[in-house]
Amino acid sequence: MTKLIEPPSLDDIERLAREAFATIPDALRAQTGDVTFLVTDFAEEDVLDEFGAESPFEILGLYAGIPFGEAETVASPSDLNRIFLYRRPILNYWCESGEDLQSIVRHVLIHEIGHHFGFSDDDMEAIEAAAD
Repeated sequence: MTKLIEPPSLDDIERLAREAFATIPDALRAQTGDVTFLVTDFAEEDVLDEFGAESPFEILGLYAGIPFGEAETVASPSDLNRIFLYRRPILNYWCESGEDLQSIVRHVLIHEIGHHFGFSDDDMEAIEAAAD
């Protein structure tokens, strides 16, 4: 009899995100301030619509927050910087690519932070290389 293996849970992905975040270079982590990780199975419908996604599997993550330097103008900046990780698309990518799940989560974090702060793809590739 074959024993079925459970896929990583929402909590497992959050744990991987916290571990991966700790490996991101300090200069990039500093851009985020206090950040909260929120893991759900898929992006909300309005997010999918905003990005023109044809499938809920197209979006692996999203950074939502206040741009660096503007947080002090907000009355209560705590918990405003959030990185959403979408478990099912991440797991789908993991199965298709064969890459290490921790590396995929770190890649998503770097790219979501980078996109939010306007970094180029070359900048993000350099940051990822430094995190390896």
